[in-house]
Amino acid sequence: MSALERRSLGAEGLVVGELGLGCMGMTGLYGVPDEREAIATIHRALELGVDLLDTSDAYGPYANEELVGRAIADRRADAIVATKFGIRYEPDGSMGVDGRPEYVRAAVEGSLGRLRIETIDLLYQHRLDRRVPIEETVGAMAELVREGKARYLGLSEVGAETIRRAHAVHPISAVQSEYSLWTREVETDILPTLRELGIGFVAYSPLGRGFLTGRFRSAVDFAEGDVRQSRYPRFAGENFAHNLELLDRVAVLAAAKRATPAQLAIAWVLAQGDDIVPIPGTKRVDRLEENVAAASIELSPGELDALAAAMPPDAVAGERYGEGMLRLVERLR
Repeated sequence: MSALERRSLGAEGLVVGELGLGCMGMTGLYGVPDEREAIATIHRALELGVDLLDTSDAYGPYANEELVGRAIADRRADAIVATKFGIRYEPDGSMGVDGRPEYVRAAVEGSLGRLRIETIDLLYQHRLDRRVPIEETVGAMAELVREGKARYLGLSEVGAETIRRAHAVHPISAVQSEYSLWTREVETDILPTLRELGIGFVAYSPLGRGFLTGRFRSAVDFAEGDVRQSRYPRFAGENFAHNLELLDRVAVLAAAKRATPAQLAIAWVLAQGDDIVPIPGTKRVDRLEENVAAASIELSPGELDALAAAMPPDAVAGERYGEGMLRLVERLR
């Protein structure tokens, strides 16, 4: 398997493999966790040059950071650890956001302990707290950089104006948002803004939460404990059936390229710019290796156009999040 190329995120010196690893699904949401296989997947990722490991204190909550911490305990030098703060679970189970400076510090101290590291390589605000000026939140994050508790700063799911205001306080190295063949809102305003400011882009869910792999054709294909059909409208009912028709078009193009639909979907995101780093999530070594092989696929301009036309974003049925999570996402267009 060929070595991954390196890509820069921002202008501050953060350089990572052209593919990262989303770790969220390793501790639930998409089925029963298997810690041994998850840790083996992280170790194999590092061997292949997939060094950007993406987690959050909200995943679990907390369990995902703890898992990543155990996985990298004896190979810290090989890993670039990205984690997030800002989604907060209340005692009653409800979910909110918190961007207050005192919370930023407390959350990061907790993450450092769970990850068993002294410095977070890339620290993101997970979701915008509209009650707190972004300048105050980023100011608190910048203090942590000065103290050596974080190296680079990022934001997740925020609009262009928020990015500009944050970047004026302290350089932002990366903005993370959902981006794939079936979710392309960031192309309108976010990507142009990032390129103007010299900020990198991290694309989460480049496989459409697994939909673009082609492995899910009916309800029986989802494992016990998998929440996709209940939480994400695109996986439910008539939306799901309609979206499968679009996916079948992608599958035809993948077969012609002698690739899997997942590989073609990742290759498409990689081809959108060398300032973009997709972080497909998986908890299995074989799926990781399939994803990494996508980096060696070259797509011609005609093939890129054909893929984009096979799944036009305005033809996709359903919102990308349920109503509760949509409230936490800043308008991107």
